[in-house]
Amino acid sequence: MIIEYMGDLSFVSPFVLLLLIVMSNTEDVVAENARLRAEVEELKKSLAQASNRTRIEKMSDEVKDDNPYSRLMALKRMGIVENYEKIRDYSIIIVGLGGIGSVAAEMLTRCGIGKLLLFDYDNVELANMNRLFFRPDQAGMSKVEASRQTLAAINPDVEFEAYNYNITRSE
Repeated sequence: MIIEYMGDLSFVSPFVLLLLIVMSNTEDVVAENARLRAEVEELKKSLAQASNRTRIEKMSDEVKDDNPYSRLMALKRMGIVENYEKIRDYSIIIVGLGGIGSVAAEMLTRCGIGKLLLFDYDNVELANMNRLFFRPDQAGMSKVEASRQTLAAINPDVEFEAYNYNITRSE
C-alpha cells in the first residue's frame, strides 16, 4: 500500500503513524488525519479558554473566589507586610529552571511579582515530569519558553523575559 504525503505530520505520535500506515486505504488515512487535527484544535481552544484571565490592574484585598490575591493581601491586613502591592515593582532573575528554579518561578508568579527574567539553556525532557511543573506536551521545548508558557497561564499579571542562554560560558 502506498500512502501519499498529506502535509506535516510531525505532531503525530509514532503509534498513530503506525496505525495510519496499517490502515487499508488512503481515504482512511486522510479521514483519521482530519479527525486528529480537529481534536488538536479543540484542545488548543480549551487550553486558551482555561487561561483566559485578563490582567488585574489594581490588587484588591477583598476576599472573593475570583480574586487571586485576596489571601496574599491578608498579610497586609495582619500588619506583616505594609504594602503588598509593591511586589509588582520588583524584578527577579532566576538562573536555572530545574528543581529549585522552576518552583521559585511558580511561587513568585502566583504571588504576583512584577517581572521574572528566566535563564536556562536546557530543553524539557520527559524525565523532568516527576519533579518539575512542565507538561508532557512541552517535551523538546526550551525550558525558558515552556516556563513562560506555563507561568503566563498561571498569572497573566506577571511580565516574563526568557533567555535560552548558558550564563556559565563566555561567548
